[in-house]
Amino acid sequence: MSRGLLIVGAGGHGKVVADAAREQGQWTRLAFLDDNPRLAGPIVGLPLLGGVKAAAGLRHEYRDVVVAIGNTDRRLGLIEELGRQGFKPAVVCHPSASISPFATLHPGCVVFAQSAINADAVLGRGCIVNTGATIDHDCVLADGVHLSPGAHLAGGVTVGHGAWIGIGACVRENVIIGEAVIVGAGAAVVDNIDADLTVIGVPAKPLSKSCGKN
Repeated sequence: MSRGLLIVGAGGHGKVVADAAREQGQWTRLAFLDDNPRLAGPIVGLPLLGGVKAAAGLRHEYRDVVVAIGNTDRRLGLIEELGRQGFKPAVVCHPSASISPFATLHPGCVVFAQSAINADAVLGRGCIVNTGATIDHDCVLADGVHLSPGAHLAGGVTVGHGAWIGIGACVRENVIIGEAVIVGAGAAVVDNIDADLTVIGVPAKPLSKSCGKN
């Protein structure tokens, strides 16, 4: 029986998800859905079949789905909505990624090329592990966490719901990062970070509300 994958979101992130899914070789057909009326297929060689609402009419051809949208709330909401419609949220992993057989990846995660996820790491639903990012042993990532390219988590790090770790940032072992935290590009997190903060610098410190004002 043939097996298809719908990729919801045909922007830049969706293109990288499509490349990873193609290389994974698990699906016989791939296609995009996107609500942007200005987009037209093919996109990276794949058809664009319409907006998100078109999914309901495609279940006989596509049983799996991955949501390739950067916005955390929208991504997680669509994973839930499409699951209720009978689709199976897929885990997409580029074959060059190194993933321990003792790691746990929940539905909707995407893992890109040259990344690594080590033993007893646990990733919640809809996490993004971008190109070259690493997650060491015993890390716990809540739903919707996003690691940008080249971000690195040492062992035992806990990352809260919807947090975003910027490109090239690193986090020291056993640090706890609260939900909805944004870690700026190149930052070095050496202490726990409370929820809803943006931190930058080496070592990372909360961004002042007056930063950037004259």
